[in-house]
Amino acid sequence: MKSSDDDAMMSIGEIARRFGLPTHVLRHWESMGLLTPARVRADRRRYDRDHLYRVAVILRAKEAGFSLADIREMIATGDPEARRDILRRRHADLTRRVAQARSSLHMIECALSCDHEDFTGCAHFQRTLAEKIGV
Repeated sequence: MKSSDDDAMMSIGEIARRFGLPTHVLRHWESMGLLTPARVRADRRRYDRDHLYRVAVILRAKEAGFSLADIREMIATGDPEARRDILRRRHADLTRRVAQARSSLHMIECALSCDHEDFTGCAHFQRTLAEKIGV
């Protein structure tokens, strides 16, 4: 008979399905020290509500561009300044990527509104390329 503790615990397959992940990803995260599931009968992994939050944090951090090593470091460190250093690095990288995305969006918008049959022949587009290649 199952205890209420067993009801609160989930298998690796249940967690994987909930997040749309293959089970090997969760095993990899465990091998990196990002997850520490409980072990029960026959050494089966069991996950609880805290693991759900941890997986959500890992996924959100990955969406923000953090490496698994950075995520592990942020989780493992007790030093708030070390966490801030990691966050500052990611912030600088994201700021650079956002600027690149805005520039690309501007180029696409210009190309869409261009009257030239071939936007690559447009003087404005040519100036943008010249700036990019430094001529």
